[in-house]
Amino acid sequence: MRWREKIKAVATKVKTEIVALALAFRDKRTPVLAKILIFCTLSYALSPIDLIPDFIPVLGYLDDALILPLMILLAIRLIPLDVMNECRMNVTSNPKINRRFGWIAAIVIVLTWLVLIMLILRAFDVF
Repeated sequence: MRWREKIKAVATKVKTEIVALALAFRDKRTPVLAKILIFCTLSYALSPIDLIPDFIPVLGYLDDALILPLMILLAIRLIPLDVMNECRMNVTSNPKINRRFGWIAAIVIVLTWLVLIMLILRAFDVF
């Protein structure tokens, strides 16, 4: 049972960090390079398309286990410490942020994929 608790704690921490990154993205004190990396990280974390498909044994989960945490860590390092701490406190103290972030993220992902599909269809003169 102990390993399940550890996995649950890590998953909760990653979720908190992702929502805190979303809040840091909107903060004016966050540098532009950090915002670009945050956008890429959030897009990758929330996208239904993986760099390596999950059905490939072992390698399929490698991107989820290595690439995403590395992107999160790099983004956090580029954000000023006071901004990141403030965003983390906002996430832990206000549970409504998590729910709202989920809906916003879902809408952004759907719109991004619709635009991408539209651009591909236009490139092939479908419409």
